[in-house]
Amino acid sequence: MKQTYICIAIFLSLAASRFIPHPPNFTSLIALSFYVPALFGFKFIFLVLIAFLLSDLIIGLHQTVLFTWSSVILIGAISLYFNKSILFRLCGAFTGAIIFFIVTNLGVWSLGSYGYNLNGLLACYVMALPFFGYTAISTFIFSAIIEIVYKFYKFLPKKIFY
Repeated sequence: MKQTYICIAIFLSLAASRFIPHPPNFTSLIALSFYVPALFGFKFIFLVLIAFLLSDLIIGLHQTVLFTWSSVILIGAISLYFNKSILFRLCGAFTGAIIFFIVTNLGVWSLGSYGYNLNGLLACYVMALPFFGYTAISTFIFSAIIEIVYKFYKFLPKKIFY
């Protein structure tokens, strides 16, 4: 029963942050990709991927979807190394934002719009910097929300969830 609530909460959090009008790259994706495995174990990363897939099916799939999904898996994997304290988790979530930026923009560059050379690669990353700002800000905001909810959840009587 507890896992059902977690699944629903993950999907609703991700879907809401993707469907409600927002600045580009301002979603809960990276925070969820980091915190779900950090707090519940790496085996739960598939829940984030399923929620992401379902919302992608509604919004529309894109050519770099494999890069995006693989960044989610990488972020989930690193979360296991940043789970010592709140400060470590926040640093880990920011590292996740950097991983997302690097991996997804490599995918954009691989489409050939910027040219298959070093100048094209650099141009691709420079053009994406404004989007990274939104990614970093949203990652910190959603991470703070998750930290607060998690601390609140730990102090609730366990009878409520059973």
